[in-house]
Amino acid sequence: MTSVRVGIDVGGTFTDILVADPDGGSLVRAKVPSTPHDPSVGILTGLTQGLDIRGAAMGDVVYFAHGTTVATNALLERRGASVGLITTAGFRDLLEIGRQARPDLYDLQVDKVEPLVPRNLRLQVTERVYYDGRVITPVDTEELEEAVRRLARSEVEAVAVCFLHSYVNPVHEERVLARLREALPNAYLSVSSEVNPEFREVERLTTTVVNAYVGPVINRYIGNLKRQLSDSGVAANPYVSQSNGGLISLDEAMYRPVRILLSGPSVGVMGAAHVGKEAGFPNLITFDMGGTSADVSLIQDGTPRVATEREVAGYSIRSAMVDIHTVGAGGGSIAWQDVGGLLKVGPQSAGADPGPACYGKGGDQPTVTDAHVVLGSLNSEHLLGGRMPIEAQRSHDAIADLGGRLGLSPRETASGVISVVVANMVRAIRLVSVQRGHDPRDYALVAFGGAGPLHSGWIARELRIPHVLVPPSPGLLCAFGLLVSDIRGDFAHTRLVEMDEASPEALEDTFARLEGEGDAWLGRESIPSERRVFNRFVDMRYRGQNFELTIEAPSDTTGPEGIAELARRFHAAHERSYGYAASDEPVQMVTFRVEAVGVVPRTHARAASLSPADPGTAVVGGRRIHLDGRDWDCPIYDREQLVPGNEIPGPAVVEQMDTTTLLLPGQHARVDGYHNLIVDTGTA
Repeated sequence: MTSVRVGIDVGGTFTDILVADPDGGSLVRAKVPSTPHDPSVGILTGLTQGLDIRGAAMGDVVYFAHGTTVATNALLERRGASVGLITTAGFRDLLEIGRQARPDLYDLQVDKVEPLVPRNLRLQVTERVYYDGRVITPVDTEELEEAVRRLARSEVEAVAVCFLHSYVNPVHEERVLARLREALPNAYLSVSSEVNPEFREVERLTTTVVNAYVGPVINRYIGNLKRQLSDSGVAANPYVSQSNGGLISLDEAMYRPVRILLSGPSVGVMGAAHVGKEAGFPNLITFDMGGTSADVSLIQDGTPRVATEREVAGYSIRSAMVDIHTVGAGGGSIAWQDVGGLLKVGPQSAGADPGPACYGKGGDQPTVTDAHVVLGSLNSEHLLGGRMPIEAQRSHDAIADLGGRLGLSPRETASGVISVVVANMVRAIRLVSVQRGHDPRDYALVAFGGAGPLHSGWIARELRIPHVLVPPSPGLLCAFGLLVSDIRGDFAHTRLVEMDEASPEALEDTFARLEGEGDAWLGRESIPSERRVFNRFVDMRYRGQNFELTIEAPSDTTGPEGIAELARRFHAAHERSYGYAASDEPVQMVTFRVEAVGVVPRTHARAASLSPADPGTAVVGGRRIHLDGRDWDCPIYDREQLVPGNEIPGPAVVEQMDTTTLLLPGQHARVDGYHNLIVDTGTA
């Protein structure tokens, strides 16, 4: 019997599949078009294709993990469930009022996002729990019953429950939850004390409502996927990636779907961290460019940055997420002319269907992919190793039509499209680096996704990043990340503590309780005790500040030396983030966090010896490419034929099944022992 491990990432344009031996000795790659109408169709098609190539059967799958954009798309496209809300009397409009922060400071006409719950379904119940957990006013039974009757008559698919200060004492939410289970047995229920037991009412409320909004959609999707996998013969317990870069079982995702809002992009960052660490680059900026968007993130000392809050589709989500910034800049992003006559690219995308004009599937809008076909940087005959034919004339027609409106030639237009999309991505990278106190010149750029290596040379040149790392399978790095990610859960408790008054016993009690919750959760995830790891963090701030920094706690957090070290780490982080530290100011510990990790067995590749072989044996042709305002005759390399030790001067093109890497004039690439392309950008 052949045992295999499978990672599948479902993107907006393609579904990527990796089939690996448990010992890492073999890695089979496959790529099929995504099926947005039913993602499970693309998953099963790709899984079958990958297993066929490997010579394995469905029953040979001993590990299955996948990333999905179903929750994200449901929120972005407003295709979630009909939701009702029960909240504390006087707070029904908090969902609509939100915070005073404006999404665009100088736009007087900006519209706030529509609440996910209409006002007639936001119902109030008189009750009150004080900030310290004392019950001041019990739940009004008559008002609760009236709210339940109204929701039942409205036939809502989901109900969110969020009461004031329930993160301290959830007794009232628990009572309402029990009543809703009796009266609405088929409704999806989302309760804030379970979804997000932390302070800040607005964020806790919106997170709870978003969880309810996407819950029924995720439950239908996962239920369908589980049945299809089971019917096809896959016996392994399937996992799905979370926004925090870890994995959870499908059952856990159904229970708390808000955790998988950034399912796919997060594991790409985890895969990049793994590849970078092996290649000797612990400090990385990740650049994942696919068909519809580009995601960037920062990795420091081999560890991705994780944020506890971020905005998704205009809604504040309080949940652990890999700190990723996304822009609407992908291979399928549409180029257009605005009302002022300027060239713009994205965020609109041609997606997977019909896709760029050159796909020949009915699309006629000029895209980034079409611009590359016109310039010659992309193969004008086929992609995906010959499996996807390209109709180059359609690209020329689409770009020429746009150029006619702009008064530019097709090549000038195509060059302009690339310049605009690169500028968009450079701006995104500055947000996660320069604006947070990190110099891009101190990092390497990891380029992946189907279009990342095609643009990384320009981006690195603009930001003066000295090296670009292109993994062996850059178009499938998110799928690879699924094979090297651990099971992970995040547990938090808000408890305001003055640092100079902190009791070691009380701190230990708080952490022990959170670790107990994490231990029980890992048990439900079937993780053996010897593979359970717990990491402690504290959200800290100076007294009087409104926002906190999350600081990793030392192992002896609860002793005097540990508390002093925690304070030192906070001051250093504050200076790095804001440019100053006020070491004489009193410090508060606000929210205590525990990261529960179930370590997944994985293999580490062995570095191959470097060979002085001539890379010319990997040249499969050449073509003329328009770069930097002039034409260049560039050799085309087949990456499968390159070996560790090969060196390639630019300009050149390296083609492979899942992506194309473009080396600009003055750049130089070498193949390292792990088969990565390490590009010296010439900017050092």
